[in-house]
Amino acid sequence: MKRIVNELSKLNWGRRVYAVFALCATTAIALPAQTFTTLFSFDGTDGAYPQDSVGVGGLVQGTSGDLYGTTAGGGAYGYGTVFEISTGGKLTTLYSFCSSPQTSCPDGSAPYGTLVQATNGDFYGTTAEGGVAGGPDGTGGTVFRITADGKLTTLYDFCSQANCTDGSYPNGLVQATNGDLYGTTNQSGAYGAGTVFKITPAGALTTLYTFCSQTNCTDGATPFGNLVQAANGDFYGTTFGGGVDDGGTIFKITPAGTLTTLVTAVGGYPSGTLLQATNGDLYGTTSRGTIFKMTPGGTLTTLGTVCCYSYAGLVQATNVNFYGTTYAGGAYGGGSIFEITPAGTLATLYNFCFQTNCTDGDWPLAGLMQDTNGSLYGTTFEGGAYGLGTVFSLSVGLGPFVETQTTSGKVGRVVEILGTDLTGTTSVTFNGTPVTSFTVNSSASAISTTVPVGATTGLVMVTTPTGMLKSNVPFRVLP
Repeated sequence: MKRIVNELSKLNWGRRVYAVFALCATTAIALPAQTFTTLFSFDGTDGAYPQDSVGVGGLVQGTSGDLYGTTAGGGAYGYGTVFEISTGGKLTTLYSFCSSPQTSCPDGSAPYGTLVQATNGDFYGTTAEGGVAGGPDGTGGTVFRITADGKLTTLYDFCSQANCTDGSYPNGLVQATNGDLYGTTNQSGAYGAGTVFKITPAGALTTLYTFCSQTNCTDGATPFGNLVQAANGDFYGTTFGGGVDDGGTIFKITPAGTLTTLVTAVGGYPSGTLLQATNGDLYGTTSRGTIFKMTPGGTLTTLGTVCCYSYAGLVQATNVNFYGTTYAGGAYGGGSIFEITPAGTLATLYNFCFQTNCTDGDWPLAGLMQDTNGSLYGTTFEGGAYGLGTVFSLSVGLGPFVETQTTSGKVGRVVEILGTDLTGTTSVTFNGTPVTSFTVNSSASAISTTVPVGATTGLVMVTTPTGMLKSNVPFRVLP
């Protein structure tokens, strides 16, 4: 937690001056069509400080239909947890980190970044600290695998190489179309400014790129957000520092490790995970509140500016609009939830710390996700009934849909289709091509099937007794 406390202390300046910046924020609490609900307040024993720091973190929907996330502190040993929570607010702690504190937390401490459910059904994630080479509050960090019932395996300990050339303080992961997991570390490496790595599901790690290898770090330094794999197969990401003005960069990197710096003067310190929208462009935020879009080739356009301090990136909902959070500012200084259209029309949907003692939450550092029931879900780092963070939902009037896991694959590949109340499903099609067989799981929250012969890139459609559900993004059929 030491590193996290240091980071947040640097950000406190922004909270102290929020009243100045809040002049440009709307005073609306929630627009008429929206419903905000605090689902759960952490009390320490079940975790504390969900989604531990800037640029990463958030909830993910699993095939069980529940949401999964992490806390940076609390739990049985005080060093963070992995949790499962239903959309109705029932929380289960799956794992408490630092279960062997007498040996410096070899299982890791302070989990960092959004979990990813891989095609094998297990979840993968990272801890910012701990591990055999680190300690509860020290350099290192880990990559771990955890089953849906809470069995954790440490796959890799960072800083296990001489001089930490493999990096330290890893961010979250993304599973690529080749089945491997890719991620970044925001410190160490050969030049002390972070790395890009890949790791197999079994734990074999390869360092693909080390930042600040160019003079004056024009290739970037200190990545915070996760990588995203675009439709062209390359990964895109951001660095918080480096570039020509030391204000951060945007880069792409091939699965083999060839890095290209696309934007070298972003300004405003980009820190969140990029999002590839349905139109093919990439969207993101800077820590100073700039919202931008970028073509895969690197042409950057500013869409708008929010008050204040947006670290977590954006999510595109099924209405094609983007949603995000600011960690500070807003009408009451506790941060906000905002909506922005692809054309740049911006609106504040909710201002945190509206309730006495911020029981509705405070500091929404993590980004939002859209559940297949249509609502948005997120976490706050502090606030709630015990001051240790919350899980919340925001309904903006959007209906249910289905989501494929993964979003691309060859004919014959197994695909999980996430949904809500899929009981009685009668048909599944990939861009109009029907599948020959499928299975709805016992919780009626996922369908297991394979990409059918003759399928082409397009939407997945699922027919249920209550109507037809379509996927939030097209499924790409690979050659």
